[in-house]
Amino acid sequence: MSSRTLSHSAASSSTLTQRLVLAIGASLVGLSLVYFAGFSHIEAVHNAAHDTRHSAAFPCH
Repeated sequence: MSSRTLSHSAASSSTLTQRLVLAIGASLVGLSLVYFAGFSHIEAVHNAAHDTRHSAAFPCH
């Protein structure tokens, strides 16, 4: 009989710290985009996101 040993590679698993850094970074990018689109006075940006903001109950006026 032969036996197999399974090993996990370190490259495929991420640590809790790495996941937290990625989650915080993604949150900051997302909040920046919402802030820019929501409070922008640039007419092109306002018009492009106008209906989306209202459908998401995000006031723009």
